[in-house]
Amino acid sequence: MTTIDVCAIRQSFAVLITATIALLLAACSANLKPAANEAGAAINADPNAAAARVTGSPKPLRIALLLPLAGFDQTAAVAKGIKQAAEMALFERDNPNVQLIVKDDKGTVEGGRLAAEKAISEGAEIILGPLLSDAVAGAAAVARQANIPIVAFSNNRRVASNGVYLMSYLPEPEVERIVSFAASKGKRRFAALLPDDEYGRAIEPVFRNAVTRAGGTVAILERYPSRANEMLDAANRAVDKIKQSAFEGVPVDALFVPGGQDVLPRLGPLIAYSGVETAQVKLLGTGAWAFPNIGRDTAFIGGWYPSPDPVGWRAFSGRFANTFGSAPPRLASLSYDAVNLAISKLHLPPGQRFTPASLTDPAGFRGVDGLVRLRADGTSERALAILEVQKFGAQVIDAAPAVLSPAVN
Repeated sequence: MTTIDVCAIRQSFAVLITATIALLLAACSANLKPAANEAGAAINADPNAAAARVTGSPKPLRIALLLPLAGFDQTAAVAKGIKQAAEMALFERDNPNVQLIVKDDKGTVEGGRLAAEKAISEGAEIILGPLLSDAVAGAAAVARQANIPIVAFSNNRRVASNGVYLMSYLPEPEVERIVSFAASKGKRRFAALLPDDEYGRAIEPVFRNAVTRAGGTVAILERYPSRANEMLDAANRAVDKIKQSAFEGVPVDALFVPGGQDVLPRLGPLIAYSGVETAQVKLLGTGAWAFPNIGRDTAFIGGWYPSPDPVGWRAFSGRFANTFGSAPPRLASLSYDAVNLAISKLHLPPGQRFTPASLTDPAGFRGVDGLVRLRADGTSERALAILEVQKFGAQVIDAAPAVLSPAVN
């Protein structure tokens, strides 16, 4: 069993980025204190926790963390950052009654199953992770039998279910948010340029339904394959149809392009030189637009996309960089928040800490990226802001809601 003990971490925390971190942290149990957010308020601080300390220490809480840690590829690098964020949450909470059990799930169905079995045999009351959907499926098969909930980091909603909750950023709430905001600004006729893959096929009905609910119309929809030349062919068709619509007196108001850093730089020059007036045809995206230098392509300047308010992320990433000497992967906030969520239930007796009712509290909880709520079907909802792309960075033009809408499960 791998455990984390902050009594030892305090002495070695400054050198966590060295190759000996795993050995230094492996021998101890966790000692945690309430984590402060950027405003100095405790994250998920629970008033009942103080009462529990007065009446006697609660039974120690063991939290499992399953990640694809082996190897030297990009997935393993992201997994390492996610693990480090979980360790940082433990250090900041400073509670002696919490242990973190870290297991390598290898990113596979079988690896997830074996990692979950080992973690549960070592007393884990809740499983955080896995990151990859195959490993989530493998871990879920074991966790259900043991009545142990999973809070996973995959964004594949097909692995979500009652008892398997996705902390990740799901595309459906993002599409709903950006379409409803655009409609509130008078956008009614929408075009879309979607990838011709599993993601695109999943997001298309979500986009169509969101436009219908907003009182709009999907006037143009083109799908592009991942091959560069064919991608540009599809983009050209979409641009030509947008220009034709304007010529016919039924102009398109917005173009939805949910691509990310791997797609947008190839589309930007085409849109910029196409003759499409982006002052009238507003470009819309998803959270995948939140990458550095998106404003380098002038076509995207002024475009809108949904995202958590960046203030919380900036504060978190600054603390992470100061601790580990490098910037965190964007998914690192998921494990940080998941650990804090688990610790916030410590005052409850074992067996009551992680019931469906406890984990799906309608009020949600506030994490690095703002309010988030787990739903009974395993998906999650987040309070998202709307950002506008600028030449350097992006600016919030519509703040995230202060409370989540009434839960509908």
